[in-house]
Formats: sequence, structure tokens, C-alpha cells
Amino acid sequence: MSGRRIRRVNEILREVIAEECRNLKDPRLGFLTVTGVSTSPDLRNAAVYYTVLGDEETEAGTARALASSASRVRAAMGGQVRLKYLPKLTFLPDPAVAHARRIEEILRGMGEKDGRA
Repeated sequence: MSGRRIRRVNEILREVIAEECRNLKDPRLGFLTVTGVSTSPDLRNAAVYYTVLGDEETEAGTARALASSASRVRAAMGGQVRLKYLPKLTFLPDPAVAHARRIEEILRGMGEKDGRA
């Protein structure tokens, strides 16, 4: 499958999954943003990357809520997206956000070390 088609499928899936996640009524869900989707070349599996606004407890609750509702989101997605295989969804926190937080901590530490707090 061509790289361009995979990117297009990923973007369509991201839009549909984000919309379906907005419709979830689980109280454990925090303020959620679906940042990206990465499907396997055979379209059987999809990693859904997300960020959530809040503390670690909110992030953990959101992760549990998404894991328990993955099959519901997948079923709803099946009505909107026509693919030969509907990918199995795995929700993962976006590693770019954790990386950015770590860089920010390092920069703050450098500022404090220089006396620029």
C-alpha cells in the first residue's frame, strides 16, 4: 500500500475517532484530543495517539476509559469508514507531549541553575 494512501487513511481515521470519542459518556474521560493515528501496512491494527488535559489521575482515568471503550469506538467507526479490514484500535498517550514536558523541565532547571528563575 502506498505511503500517501496510508497517510490519507490515518487522517480520516483520526477525524472519525476524535468525533466518536467526543460522543463517549464515560465520566473517567478528561479533556481529550486525538493527535494522530498510525495504522499498520495491512490496516489490521491502528495506534491512536491522544493527549489529555489534567493531572496524572485524570490521565490514568482517561486511559482506562479509552481502553474499555475501544470496541465501541471501533464499531461506530465501521459505519463511517469503508475499509476491507476495520483496524483494531489501541489508544496510547502521545509521546511528543511527554517529550515536550521533559524538555521544559530541563530548561527550567537550567534557568534555576543560572539564577534566572
